[in-house]
Amino acid sequence: MNIYHLSHIDLDGYGCQYLTQNCFSTQKETQIESYNANYGPEVKARLEEIILSIKRAKFMGKDNIEHIILVTDLNLTPKEAKWLEEKAMEVGAKIQLLDHHGSGEKTSQQHIWYKLDTTKCATLITYEWLQTHHNFDKENNFSKIVKAINAIDIWVSDDELFEFGKVGLGMISGAREINRTLFPAQDRALKLSLIDSMKKYVEKENGHIQLDNNLHQLKKDFFKQNEDNTKDNLVAIYVTQLLSRDKKRLTIEYRGSKGLLGYNLGNTSILGNTFLVENPDFDFYMDINYRGNFSLRSNNKLDVSKMASEIGNGGGHPNASGGKIKEYRDSFVYSDIKAFVQTYIDEKTE
Repeated sequence: MNIYHLSHIDLDGYGCQYLTQNCFSTQKETQIESYNANYGPEVKARLEEIILSIKRAKFMGKDNIEHIILVTDLNLTPKEAKWLEEKAMEVGAKIQLLDHHGSGEKTSQQHIWYKLDTTKCATLITYEWLQTHHNFDKENNFSKIVKAINAIDIWVSDDELFEFGKVGLGMISGAREINRTLFPAQDRALKLSLIDSMKKYVEKENGHIQLDNNLHQLKKDFFKQNEDNTKDNLVAIYVTQLLSRDKKRLTIEYRGSKGLLGYNLGNTSILGNTFLVENPDFDFYMDINYRGNFSLRSNNKLDVSKMASEIGNGGGHPNASGGKIKEYRDSFVYSDIKAFVQTYIDEKTE
């Protein structure tokens, strides 16, 4: 059985994936692929990725495998649901949607696979579904963390675990060390590891305070590889390794100079310089955010102040500059971002 699990990008959404990972990871006959999306057009884009992944699996001769599309903590419009059902029938996949948002009521009435329960968070709905259909957690080892997520997500302020859930909510929303667009699998791994830590702290006395106190160390533990360092440096080393591994995919050019384009990574001074030291074949590092603001770094190979001035009315120092692309069009697909930036640079330097 192959499960393709699409979920939201908050504590509740990742909570659903935390449960499915724990349910199916030990089952050798089951493979699970995870995807995440915010509301809007990204939902359809991720569903298209799932359909493509199923087609790819069938092309590789896996016709005898059951394919299940699982959507949690996301509501679909009637149009999206109709499209998904048609595509699922084309590839021979089953659908199960588990959600709690009232905005999906109309759609839920049109499809038997659309389970809607507005009285519970999606993590609790998923937990109960896994228990019923996949014999999950008979010893109730996960019930308390599910209860905490439910308390904060549907705002049960008098629940004993409400404050604990509040810490978890901020913990996930603040986990921005890895960019979700560039490295979705690693970003998800960080967030699921933090939820796993939540599960350990929820049993402790004043667990919400202890979790809040130790959050910095928990993140360091995720990024630490060999030697200890500051959190910023550990993150820079970790992300640099990801960038170096994928540098061919991330490469752009400016007047014959080779650069790497990051998206919304931040921490440019540390990350950019670390990458350039580790990759001397690159001349510059560029990071652009969703507003079109960009930062540039070089290691004495390119005067990026001139580059910033030419492409973004910016400036700065020869090795550290920035600017803004006023015409920038953001996307949740990195290849589209890279294509836009490269075309823009080419047009500016013609």
